Amino acid sequence: MVACIISEVEIRDAEAAERYRTCAARSIAQYGGRYLVRGGLSAKSLIIVEFASMARLRQWYASPEYAEALGERRKALDRRLIFVEGAAPA
Repeated sequence: MVACIISEVEIRDAEAAERYRTCAARSIAQYGGRYLVRGGLSAKSLIIVEFASMARLRQWYASPEYAEALGERRKALDRRLIFVEGAAPA
């Protein structure tokens, strides 16, 4: 069963946000994730990333590769995360 991470973000520091985005995207790809949604129409953006399973999502989230991005995230943006499981499209 696929799993998604839904993230609502508000950027605080644009330069730090770009460093976070680059590092996070690299780690997401390394763990087989793919972006489904990236953007927004207001001060807050919505990002949805799909992984093959909740186990893989959690493995990525706890990974040393993503830990590097988390160091930037604290300076770069405020966010709210939700992990959800769902069915793969037919």
